[in-house]
Parts: sequence; structure tokens; C-alpha cells
Amino acid sequence: MANLPEMTKHRGFPGGMPSTGIQFTIRRANPKGVTPIKAIPRRKRPGMAEHRVDAAFLHALWFHFGPEPFERGNLDAARLNLLFGREVLPADKDFDPLSYQSMLVINEKLARENFPESFEYFFEI
Repeated sequence: MANLPEMTKHRGFPGGMPSTGIQFTIRRANPKGVTPIKAIPRRKRPGMAEHRVDAAFLHALWFHFGPEPFERGNLDAARLNLLFGREVLPADKDFDPLSYQSMLVINEKLARENFPESFEYFFEI
């Protein structure tokens, strides 16, 4: 097997949304190349299942990392892309969307507006 890029595994971070098959983390680096982080448009959908998944992922990010910058590591790109550019931002100006070492930070003000339920201590699924 080819040498895979180095990737931090966030120990203790939830692997996904229970009973759905939706993942929040990946097990290993992609041997075909790092999936880029980019903003993906999402439709307004409060109350819908997709909104609940994004809220659960943001809840996990907040209670694992808080307001501090965090490394992308093994966080799932598909989940990050739905929040990127809005609730999750690059932590520095030399952000590399193709690096597992890229630093991100939660845009707390906007995240609290769009997903207030993500900041409550208990998140009901």
C-alpha cells in the first residue's frame, strides 16, 4: 500500500450519528488523495433530518474543541464542507484545503445563530 499522508486522529470524538450510518470521522487517510475542504451550499432546512445531522456534528465539534482552533485531522470532509465558510472557518490565512494538518475554528457567533441547539449541553437525537 502506498504511503498515506499523516493524519491526526481525534480520540474521543464521536465517529458518527448513532443509528444512521452517517460518519463524523474517517478511519484512515485517503490513498487517492486528500478530499478538499470547500464550502458546499446547503438549503435552508431547520427541523429536517439534514439539519439535525449538521447540528449534531457542530455540537460534537464545540464540545470537543470549544472556541479554540483545531486540526482537520480525521474529521469527515463531507460534514465539514456543509459547515465550512459559515460555521467553521480557516483558523489562519495560509489555509490549505488539501491538508489534514489545516487548522479550523468555529465561527461561534454565526454557529449560535444557525444552530442554537448545538451549544446546549445535551443534544437529543
